[in-house]
Formats: sequence, C-alpha cells, structure tokens
Amino acid sequence: MKIKKVMYKILAINPGSTSTKIAVFDHDKEVFNVILRHSVEELAPFSSIIEQYEFRREIIINSLTERNISIKDLDAVVGRGGLLKPIPSGVYRVNERMLDDLRKGIIGEHASNIGGILANEIALATGKNIGAFIVDPVVVDELNELARFSGHPQLPRISIFHALNQKAVARRYARENGLNYDNINLIVVHLGGGITVGAHEKGRVTDVNNALDGEGPFSPERAGTLPVAALAKLCYSGKYQFHEVRKMITGKGGIVAYLGTNNANDVEKRVNNGDDAATKVYEAMAYQISKEIGAYAVVLKGKIDAIILTGGLAYSDLIVKWIKERVEFLAPVSVYPGEDEMWALAENVLFALKGELPIKEYA
Repeated sequence: MKIKKVMYKILAINPGSTSTKIAVFDHDKEVFNVILRHSVEELAPFSSIIEQYEFRREIIINSLTERNISIKDLDAVVGRGGLLKPIPSGVYRVNERMLDDLRKGIIGEHASNIGGILANEIALATGKNIGAFIVDPVVVDELNELARFSGHPQLPRISIFHALNQKAVARRYARENGLNYDNINLIVVHLGGGITVGAHEKGRVTDVNNALDGEGPFSPERAGTLPVAALAKLCYSGKYQFHEVRKMITGKGGIVAYLGTNNANDVEKRVNNGDDAATKVYEAMAYQISKEIGAYAVVLKGKIDAIILTGGLAYSDLIVKWIKERVEFLAPVSVYPGEDEMWALAENVLFALKGELPIKEYA
C-alpha cells in the first residue's frame, strides 16, 4: 500500500532593523523569498522595535495575499529568535514565557526579538492549531565550563554568535560528506559584518567568540578584541560617552574605523587598485581570523575534521586565500559563501514536524 507523503507549507520570518525578510516553503521547496523594506517615515511613529509588530504583521499578510498565498494554508510559522535567556541549540515552540521575555527585552532590544512574536501572531491568525517556532537564536549557549572564564569573575564570557547559520552550515557539511554532525569536530567561521569562530565539538559549540560585545577578530564594522588597559583609559578620558565607546566597538569599529567604509567590495576594489593602506587592513583582518581559528584548533585538541568558511565575506577569493594559506595545515577548508538563514529556519522546522528533531520548550 502506498503511503501518502505529508507536505508542509512553512512561512519563515526574519526581521531586521529596517526590513523584514519573509519566505514560504512547500516542504523543502522555496515558493518565494522577498525582503520587505520599511522606510524611516513608516517606522517613525514607533518608539521601540516591539511596538512595530502589528505594522509588520499586516505588511507580511498583505505580501502573502498579493502572491495568492492564504495564511490558512500554512502548517507552521517560524521566526528568527531574539535576545532570550541562554538556551541550547534547537527548535523551540513559541510559548507565553518566551513571548514575555521577548517583549521585555531581557537581554536587550534587537529587531530579531519580534521574530517569535510575529510567528505567534500569524499562527494564531490562521484560525488553526498550527505551531509557531524559533530556531537557534543568537543566544544559543553550549559553552564548556572552562570557556566561561574571562580573567575576572565580574566579567564572565557569554555565548552570543551566528548560531543559526553556523549550525545550518555545519549540518549541511556533515550531510554532504556522509557524516553525523554529532560525531565530528568542526571549526565554523561566519564571515559577515560581525565575525564569529565556533568550535563545534560533536554537535555542540563548546567555545565561540562574542563578536557583538568585542571579542575575536575585527570585522567590517566591529572592533573585536581590544587592548584592555588602553580601552579603559579611553573610557575615562572624558572625551566620550558610553554610547560613543559602544559604537566604536560595534558599528563603527574594524574596517570602517580604519578605512571609512564597511563595504568589503569597495575595499577589494581599493586593494586591486594598489591601495597599500586598504591592503594592509584587509589582510590584517584575515590574519586575525586565522589566529582565532588557530585558538579554536587548540580547544579541539587538534582533532578537526574540517574548517568551514561561511557568510558574505566568504565570497571574497582574496580573504579565503589569505585564510587558507595560514590554516589549511590544520584541516581541510570548505567554503559555503553567504548565509541562507530563511532556508535554515524552514529546514529545521520541517525536520521537527517530521519528527526528526525534537521540539523544545523555552523555560
């Protein structure tokens, strides 16, 4: 007897500060993927990100309607996870406790905080009992005990990184090579506006740099690890307010501080045109990334199945070349440029609906 294959229609939502990415998937096939832009004028009436959820919900539903997709046909909705309490990796059902923490912004305000809220609102609007989920938010915490030490008990290291893309790419690498993610060791390097390097030890990210708060290599717009005494002196110089120093660390640090742009394509053009200053800064970033990879090789005691480069900067042949020259002796290097976060969201929920991944509860 033939068993009918169950098909699932999944809506994925990824809110940004001035845009909302949405995508619909029929099982494992993408139906459409669009970025809904929000102008400064449209967002002006809202004093916080959380207040925008009704505005964004209506835009999402209208966009689906324009494409002849009824929300009543959806089987699940998944949103980008926000700044929640530290949690292990996985697929989480949106529950009241999660919604409360997202609304309060218990760790901080971020556009991704409304991902779970939007998923829940649209799931409820279908009038059916369908699930609303988040997957691998940036607060995924699987650090080993030793990795939490910083050097001062008042300043413990915390886990904030590109968990969604790192985990998705790591699992993809394992599948494509006939391996089990839970049985291998990988170093995954997310190369974007922020850069995070994670030690994936048998399915868990046991150590990773917190690029949001100033750890690891500098990036197009983040300063990375800075000389601590010099930073303290700068803070007490009387020249800067806290928010200005914070911006130097995240937003106006790294390449933009050195070269006045955070656009890697512009920097590469300058490099190719013989700009010595741009070349030195760009190569210094690759040098620092390579040093960070070396540090995580030690975390894994040299037992590394592969080093994976992903994110937007992985499209750069020059950056990839410079990194490979320094780290290829440690393990084979695989490159997965870009970050398909919409697919990662939908894929994880699909696996959960099929019973291949557990559905976790946020507590």
